[in-house]
Amino acid sequence: MNSAVIIMAGITLVLAIAGYLKGGGLHLLGLKAGTKMFWGVLPLLIFAFAIAGLVQVLIPTELIRRWLGEETGFKGIMFGCIAGGLTPGGPYVSFPIVVSLYQGGAGIGTVVAYVTAWSLWAVSRLPMEFSLIGPKVTIIRLVSTFIFPPIAGLIAHTFFSAR
Repeated sequence: MNSAVIIMAGITLVLAIAGYLKGGGLHLLGLKAGTKMFWGVLPLLIFAFAIAGLVQVLIPTELIRRWLGEETGFKGIMFGCIAGGLTPGGPYVSFPIVVSLYQGGAGIGTVVAYVTAWSLWAVSRLPMEFSLIGPKVTIIRLVSTFIFPPIAGLIAHTFFSAR
């Protein structure tokens, strides 16, 4: 077991004990709610990991390195920004893709730019954001955050590039 699993197990145990001590079967209600979420997310996880695995075997490592590797510099970072901004779905979709790209040879700057753009730009989220928050706030948010994915990618590339 890795440390993340141990930490998550510890947090789960502490929360379950807290729910038990609080009474009213809260620990069981919480575990049932978690199980329901698990079954709702499971199809996404299956497809996300399938996509990640297919990316690893279908896209040659040389192609990933040529377009997204450390040596591509700003060009690779910008490709990472665009891909991250266009990737639909939550972390269950994007993070397995990021892992497969990184393991396939994508540079750290590109990976950081991808994750940052996915978090801040999220093109698939824009229709809902426009309709719920309104166009003015959405446009202000986009303009305000537009420079951060490339900057984050450049910082990562400059200071953390050694594999």
